[in-house]
Amino acid sequence: MIKRLATFALLAALLSPALAFAQALTPGVDYVEVSEPQPLDPLNGKIEVVEVFGYWCHYCAEFQPLVGAWKAKLPADVRFTYLPAVYGGDDPYARAFYAAQGVKGLFARSHDAVFRAVNTSRDLPRNASVEELAGFYAQYGVDAAKFAQAMRDPKLDPKLARARDFAVKVELPGTPTMIVNGKYRILGNSYKDMLRIADQLIAKERKALR
Repeated sequence: MIKRLATFALLAALLSPALAFAQALTPGVDYVEVSEPQPLDPLNGKIEVVEVFGYWCHYCAEFQPLVGAWKAKLPADVRFTYLPAVYGGDDPYARAFYAAQGVKGLFARSHDAVFRAVNTSRDLPRNASVEELAGFYAQYGVDAAKFAQAMRDPKLDPKLARARDFAVKVELPGTPTMIVNGKYRILGNSYKDMLRIADQLIAKERKALR
């Protein structure tokens, strides 16, 4: 009898990940349907996952290693987009994010480091100035003065406005928040649970495309 129970326990342990994944999603618990759904960018046959984040958000800093590893394994039909949360009229960290994307390879080299500088080493304050951020990014091979100029470029204004408008449309409750195809705002009770729900919503949207 004991041996049989042990066998059942082993089978349950082996099957539990699959069972967890197969668990039906519950609206209002796992996700919220956006009232006026619209993706950030045209889907063009892709499934879009947007993570709204802030470098100054310590929850986002905790989530980043998990979401970064998860993102690296996404199939080709899924498009993952980081989107900075922009509260109020402006945000130097959001400007730094877009300025970094304008320099080849800079965003990939610096993204995780900015999280650490703000939330772990505290080399950057949460309310960093343009000059402080430009000085930080200079460690990654850019000219600080030119990077500060890029951060102040009015061409970034529409990008900040777009990020702010998207957050309003999805009724952003805080950061980090993940949105699938502009339709589903993920809830969940942990970071891993958010990714589980994302996987299931991706599968749901993939099935709808067939």
